[in-house]
Amino acid sequence: MSVEAKSTEKALRLRALGGGLLVLPNAWDAGSAAVIEAAGASAIATTSGGVAWSIGRGDGQHATRAEMLEAAARIVAAVDVPVTVDIEGGYEDVAATVREVVALGAVGINLEDSKAGDGTLHTASEQAERIRAARAAAAGAGLPELVINARTDVFLFGIGEESGRLSDVLARVEAYAAAGADGIFVPGLLDLEALGEIARGPLPVNAMAGPGGPSVAELAKAGVRRVSVGTGVAQAAYTAARAVAVEVLEQGTYEALGGSVLDYGTLNGLFVK
Repeated sequence: MSVEAKSTEKALRLRALGGGLLVLPNAWDAGSAAVIEAAGASAIATTSGGVAWSIGRGDGQHATRAEMLEAAARIVAAVDVPVTVDIEGGYEDVAATVREVVALGAVGINLEDSKAGDGTLHTASEQAERIRAARAAAAGAGLPELVINARTDVFLFGIGEESGRLSDVLARVEAYAAAGADGIFVPGLLDLEALGEIARGPLPVNAMAGPGGPSVAELAKAGVRRVSVGTGVAQAAYTAARAVAVEVLEQGTYEALGGSVLDYGTLNGLFVK
C-alpha cells in the first residue's frame, strides 16, 4: 500500500527534527494546532488528555480510538507541519490503530506501556511486541518512516520500589529500541541526572516539562532531545476561559478579554486560507 508523498516527506522531516532539540507545545484540536503552528512550532504533537476533555471525556484512555483519530484528522488538515498522535495504549489493536494513523496523514505516534483502567504496565517484552506490531503495521501501510515515540509510565505511576525505577526504565529502553522504537518518553521524571543517564542509551529522550521543573535549556543540557508539555497548554486555555467566565458572571466586566488576547482578525485569519 502506498501513502501520499507528502506523508513520507513529513515523516522524514519529523525524523530530522529529532536529530536536534524538538519542543512540542501539545495541541488538542484543529484550532489549538493552528495557533501553535503560527507561534513557530516545527511539528505538532497531540495530547490525548486535551482531546478527551474537548469531547467531554476524562483523561486516561476514556475516549475511543475513533474519537481520538477524528480529532487527529482535523489537526492534520489544519496545519502544514508534521503531526504526531498520542494513541495512548493503542486502543486494544495497536496495528489497526497505526494503520488508521497513517491513513489520516499523521507521521508519528506516542505509544504507552500502561494498561487502560488498572494502573499497571505491560512487561517490557509485552510492550516490545506491541512496538513491533506498530512498526510492521506502519510498513504495511506504506509509511515505514513513521516515528514511534515509546512512552513508559514507570515514573508517572510510581511502579515498583523507587530505588529500582531507573533500572527498570533503562531495561525497557533497550527492549523498546530493539523492537523498533525511535524515542523514549518518560513522563513523571524531571531529575536531570536520571534523564542524562537514560539519554546515554540507544533512544533519544522525551521529557514532559511544566511549571517548577527544569527549563528547556536545562533539559537539553542534560541530553533530552524532545520536550513536550502534555495537557499543559489545554489547561492554560481552559483556565483562561474560566477566568473570563467568572469575571463576566460575577463582576459584569470584560477586562480578561483585553490585553494580550489574540484579536478576531488574527485568529480568524489562521483558518481562512
